[in-house]
Amino acid sequence: KVRKHGYSKRRTWRKLHLGVDPQSGFIHCHTLTENDIDDGSQLRPLLAQVKPKVQEVYCDGAYDYYECWQALVDQKINPVIPPREGAVHWYAKTPGDRPDYPRNQAIDRIHETDRQTWKKESNYHQRSLAETAMFRFKTIHGANLFSRKLETQQKEIDMKIKTINIMTAQGMPM
Repeated sequence: KVRKHGYSKRRTWRKLHLGVDPQSGFIHCHTLTENDIDDGSQLRPLLAQVKPKVQEVYCDGAYDYYECWQALVDQKINPVIPPREGAVHWYAKTPGDRPDYPRNQAIDRIHETDRQTWKKESNYHQRSLAETAMFRFKTIHGANLFSRKLETQQKEIDMKIKTINIMTAQGMPM
């Protein structure tokens, strides 16, 4: 097949990571990666793009990595990330030496009540507004990219997000 037709020219899919302000719907930061890059590795590049001071970050379970939690704790940002099912406490040297670590507090609260109650108490459902922003993006611009190279796809995403932010600023009630 390769001798006759050459290598496959199929495009691979990309992952778009968005940082959305829950109150305004404004997209403050974004990264575009290939499909083999995990979500947790994109948290620091996203935070580096944000200009205003961030109070809380709502992430899904894909960001339940030590590096993500530590990046948020280091910047004094309240992380709201659901621990994975069956998660255990993290500790520095001996078990129980970090009871005030935000992930350990979330695990304790989930054990005291249940996951649904923790989500309501921590306002975790604010994360769905990022999903709404992604839906808006795909509805307006479609799910496909026109560019073929990753560098030009990133520029294409930049332009599309700028147009969405302009439309959001003009269309959202104050």
